Amino acid sequence: MSFSASDRDCLTEAIRDIAVEAGGIIMHYYEDDLDVREKGDKSPVTIADEVTEDFILERLRKLDPDIPIVAEELAAAGNLPRVDQRFWLVDPLDGTKEFLNKNGEFTVNIALIDHGEPVLGVVYAPAVKRLFYASGPGAAFEQRVDPHQGNSRDVDGPPRKIAVRKPGKDGLIVIASRSHRDKKTDELLRQYDVKELVAAGSSLKFCVVAAGEADLYPRHGPTMEWDTAAGHAVLSGAGGTVKRMDGSPFLYGKAEFRNPHFIARGAED
Repeated sequence: MSFSASDRDCLTEAIRDIAVEAGGIIMHYYEDDLDVREKGDKSPVTIADEVTEDFILERLRKLDPDIPIVAEELAAAGNLPRVDQRFWLVDPLDGTKEFLNKNGEFTVNIALIDHGEPVLGVVYAPAVKRLFYASGPGAAFEQRVDPHQGNSRDVDGPPRKIAVRKPGKDGLIVIASRSHRDKKTDELLRQYDVKELVAAGSSLKFCVVAAGEADLYPRHGPTMEWDTAAGHAVLSGAGGTVKRMDGSPFLYGKAEFRNPHFIARGAED
C-alpha cells in the first residue's frame, strides 16, 4: 500500500514530536560526565544513547506496531529485525563523539524507508535548537525548537521551507565529517573547485546542504543506514540528491544495513 501525501504529513508530524521529546531527554544528560563504553565496532555509547532509543522505540511502536524498527543500539546488541518494503531507521544520538565533546553537533535521526527510499525523516539537533524535517519532494522545513519547551509548537517561530541552492561561480562550499575525515575524501575534493571546506558532525551535514548553506557532502568512511536515512530524506525533500560514488542510486535495506561511500549534493550546476 502506498502513502498519500496526507499520510506522509501526519507521520512526519508525529515523528517530529517524538524527535523533539527525545532531544529533551538527551539534553538532560548533556552537562553530566557520563560513563562511556565501547561497542564491538569501537564506537562509543552512553546511557543517553540507550535511554533515548528506548523512548523512541516505545513511541514508534505505539504509532504503528506493524512497521519494523531498525535502531542503532538494538543492532549493536544483535537485534536486527526482518524487514520488508517499509521500516523505520533510528539513530537516537547521532554523533556521540560530538555529544561527549559538548560541541552541539549531535542529532536525533528518525526516517521511514519505503521500497528502499527514505520517504520522510526528521533530524533534530537539540543543543543548537535546529529541527529539520521532510515529508517528500518540495516539503522540507527547518524550525528553531528549544528542547526544554517540549512540543510547544512555534515557540521559536514557525517552520520555514528550505531548498538547496546552485553552486556559486566562485566555487563550492563543501561540508565534511569532523570526526571521520580521511585521505580519500581529500583526494576526491581535489576534483572540485572548492572555495571553502567546513567541518561538522552527525547528520547535520545533510541538513546544511538541504538548507542551502553548503553545496556538497562527500563521505568515504564507513556509515550505517541509520546514520544517513533521516538526513537523506531532508535533503531529497529540499531538492538535493544522495548517490553512490559511481552515480547509482543510494538505497536502503542493504545487507547488515551497511552503506557504501556516497556524495550528497545540492542543485547541480
